[in-house]
Amino acid sequence: MKKFHFALLLATLMVLGTSCKPKQSAYKQVYEAAKEKEMQQTASQPSTVVKDATPLPPVEVSVRKEKVEPVYPTDAAGLRKYSVVIASLSVKLNAESLKARMENEGHQVILAQNEQGMYRVIVASYDDKEQAAAKREEIYNQYSTIGNTDYLRRTYGVPFNDLWILERQY
Repeated sequence: MKKFHFALLLATLMVLGTSCKPKQSAYKQVYEAAKEKEMQQTASQPSTVVKDATPLPPVEVSVRKEKVEPVYPTDAAGLRKYSVVIASLSVKLNAESLKARMENEGHQVILAQNEQGMYRVIVASYDDKEQAAAKREEIYNQYSTIGNTDYLRRTYGVPFNDLWILERQY
């Protein structure tokens, strides 16, 4: 009798176990069909580009004026009147570390120190304010398209949404 009850219980569990499973293959087929239809609709729609004839007004860039000196003599020739600053750090080792990481990405980085002892990490330096502003926008757009500022903060330790222009005072 015990064997009969055990066999009956086992058969019941097997029936219940197989009947409750969702039919994933049916869901997958519907999902794939909908995805394929969406891709076909996207491919069949012509893309139109609308160009505005009115030029955008120039972006006003804030400029901070400071007296700075290059940290290394090799950087002296590259430090001009207007510089794009990506970070201001109080610890020289941190500034050097950021400089090394940015140089690995192809930037020519200059370290400068102001009168208060802050290290300015500079990624570009020009004699013309407009060139510096254009480079600031280029760098901002380059790093903002990679990902959000959280990624940049984790990778470099600084957010790239606060790039600024330094006007060197002599």
